Amino acid sequence: MGSVRVRKTTGKLFIDFRYQGRRCREQTLLEDTPANQKKLAQLLQRIEAEITLDSFDYGQYFPNSTMSQKLALHKAHSEKAGNTPLFNIFSKTWLDEMRIQWRASQYDTVNNVLDKHLDPEFKNREIGTITKADILSFRSSLAELPGHGGSSLSASRINHIMTPLRMILNEAADRYNFVSPYRGIKSLKVPKTNVQPFSLDEVWLILAGVRDDFKNYYTTRFFTGMRTSEIHGLRWKNVDFTNRQILVYEAWVKDKMELTKNDGSHREINMSQLVFNALREQYIATGKADYVFCNRKGQPLNNANLTDRVWYPLLRNLNLDKRRPYQTRHTAATLWLASGESPEWIARQMGHSTTEMLFRVYSRYVPNLTRNDGSAFERLLTQHQSQVKSND
Repeated sequence: MGSVRVRKTTGKLFIDFRYQGRRCREQTLLEDTPANQKKLAQLLQRIEAEITLDSFDYGQYFPNSTMSQKLALHKAHSEKAGNTPLFNIFSKTWLDEMRIQWRASQYDTVNNVLDKHLDPEFKNREIGTITKADILSFRSSLAELPGHGGSSLSASRINHIMTPLRMILNEAADRYNFVSPYRGIKSLKVPKTNVQPFSLDEVWLILAGVRDDFKNYYTTRFFTGMRTSEIHGLRWKNVDFTNRQILVYEAWVKDKMELTKNDGSHREINMSQLVFNALREQYIATGKADYVFCNRKGQPLNNANLTDRVWYPLLRNLNLDKRRPYQTRHTAATLWLASGESPEWIARQMGHSTTEMLFRVYSRYVPNLTRNDGSAFERLLTQHQSQVKSND
């Protein structure tokens, strides 16, 4: 069903309706009055009736509209494209074929994008008739959708929605021998990652102030750089005390265990002495359970519950700025960099396949680096603890 709406910037009325799988919005010069609202509602009713009867002529109603021109180009393109499947049919086939390559969480994410964004826009369109203008128009419409906190969708979120569309169109173009309309369209620029690591003084303050039953957990987070899903999915069978390594092979994602997301994430983390001691102590508490950090039932911790009930209250009590728990990962990276560890060694510990992200995200924290093991980091911690004790 279409609607009569008012443009906030001008106070003028416009009509909003769908035609041939497209969202159409046509501006008028009419003021927002009850009489004009009724007039446009009658016009919209007539338009929708003609659409239903397949007798609607867009150019007759809106001869100077840019949408009318797009539809004419679309018609010409359709005649060239030949017979190709409808978008929703091909996209489901493609999704089923890709399922074997993906983790369950990735499949669910892409399926959600199809159901919520792509199918409503393109489902009744022959995939070979979708144009570059259609893609750009759809991307522009995403920028008008609300995101978190009432703001519009971020560039990063829009790119994540557009990625499956690009993959689907490129695959269809390859199979049905037409030029992909996505060719030449670049992703939106995403602002640089907001890194807010804790200083070493803040880390000691947090570890001194946190509840005793979570001290080992946060010690491990701060000094290994493990992702939330990785530390919550850590099992005792993957803690190698003999070789002082944490084997990161699995992750707890959306309430189920999955393999780590890529080859780089599948790694071995070297334990510093602090982490080694913390895990030895944790073994006394949860060593009979499967998971290292778990609730009373032996199941992985709930991230939202832990964040709201332990993490944020702790930061408030310590008068520290509110920061997401993921900043513990950034903290580990910056402390390693500050201690002079090799970028290659740090990248391996973090689960990055190259040092590119390390330098891009943490560039202002990178000094001259020469060492290639964990010894410099050990010295930094030992020296800092000695200074704190001497000051006491």
